[in-house]
Amino acid sequence: MREHSLRRANWHRHVLAVNAPAALARWLVSGGSLTARLKAHADAFRVQVLGQRPAPCLADEAEAFGLRKPARCWEREVLLRCDNTPVVFAHTVVPMSATAADWPLFSALGERSLGTTLFGDPMVARGPLEYARLRASHPLARRARAALSGQGMAIPEEQILYARRCLYRRRRGTLLVTEVFLPRVAALVPKTPNTR
Repeated sequence: MREHSLRRANWHRHVLAVNAPAALARWLVSGGSLTARLKAHADAFRVQVLGQRPAPCLADEAEAFGLRKPARCWEREVLLRCDNTPVVFAHTVVPMSATAADWPLFSALGERSLGTTLFGDPMVARGPLEYARLRASHPLARRARAALSGQGMAIPEEQILYARRCLYRRRRGTLLVTEVFLPRVAALVPKTPNTR
């Protein structure tokens, strides 16, 4: 039972509840498109697709969708990279009941940003942001660490990762995006316009 509880996160509606360092809290609460904000902090921005496949949704996600128990979903995981440095691990799930009419571009995104698609579609309704501290035992913390390890980078097991999530609705479909902010995001600085 204890192992099961460690695999869940406590999600909060206010960022102060997770006690994130100031440099990370600014990223957690930023409104609008995260993609647009990251692009403003990098000469080169890239979406690196780690995988997109059917998978069981996590217990955290089942609760967000209002399901009594986890079910299968479509899952997409990417690293968002600024100047080739991974700064965000993003995990998106869509219930298997969703149709192509609900999310017409989801299956064909490739390396395009999901955020750009969501914020550019007037039919998409965005829910409130929720915030969490992810322990090393949480599945998304483990996946983020594994993705970085595959890039020759490492995050110490004792380091807490901070995440936010948001539920989107379009027609009758729902989609949940969880963004895990990696430590290097705190070091990003806005790029100054070229004045030549």
